[in-house]
Amino acid sequence: MEVQIQSIHFDADSKLVSFTEKKLEKLETYYDRIVNAEVFLKLENNGSQIKNKIAEIKMHVPGATLFAEEKSKVFEESIDLATESLRRQLKKHKEKIRK
Repeated sequence: MEVQIQSIHFDADSKLVSFTEKKLEKLETYYDRIVNAEVFLKLENNGSQIKNKIAEIKMHVPGATLFAEEKSKVFEESIDLATESLRRQLKKHKEKIRK
């Protein structure tokens, strides 16, 4: 699976990039035909000092495009929530294909 990570309005450090890649690689255990994944990491700009971290993940599988967007105080939590959402979507997609 090819993973593209884009950080918008900041530079992601290597730890965050490797964390994201590891989380996405684990999804291949649920469905092994994932073509690629696009990850967008953003800072929510609401004018206050503390900004929420947004993780958007678009995953391409044969016959469908799955999408998850999560928001929290830290990127790791946002990525965790988004990959969990994608895991459920992958399971449903796999069941639909089998029927």
